[in-house]
Amino acid sequence: MRLRDKVSADLTTAMKERDAERLSVLRMMKAAIRNREIDERGELDDAKAIQVLSTLIKQRKDSIEQFARGGRQDLAEKESREIKVIEEYLPAAPSDEEIGRVVDEVVRETGASSIKDLGPVMKQCMARFAGKPVDGKKVNAAVKQRLEKQEK
Repeated sequence: MRLRDKVSADLTTAMKERDAERLSVLRMMKAAIRNREIDERGELDDAKAIQVLSTLIKQRKDSIEQFARGGRQDLAEKESREIKVIEEYLPAAPSDEEIGRVVDEVVRETGASSIKDLGPVMKQCMARFAGKPVDGKKVNAAVKQRLEKQEK
């Protein structure tokens, strides 16, 4: 079952169960996917739908940070609950070990030897994680660490 179809089916289930919070999140997810389909003038495949959902999670994480700074813990908790619902539809994120393996492979293949090669290495690493919800900051930190070791 395609991701967008699963979201729609679960939306119907949430309506029947009268689960207001889950229903709200699923409607937001469906709307975001539909908006992206309109932008691209066609149906999204699962990889692009995952990108949309990853963007929603990133937005919520930013909101949590802002709410925490503003002393609105209630809103930060609401955003956290929304993230948990969205994450149910995403494949498992790669582990730190998997990120390290990919970074090592890319550095070896590209022959990167200094921090100046960060851009091309990052581009290839992120391409290998396409379709997976990976934190770019973690990948960037792993690449920097590996390239700094390479320079020494």
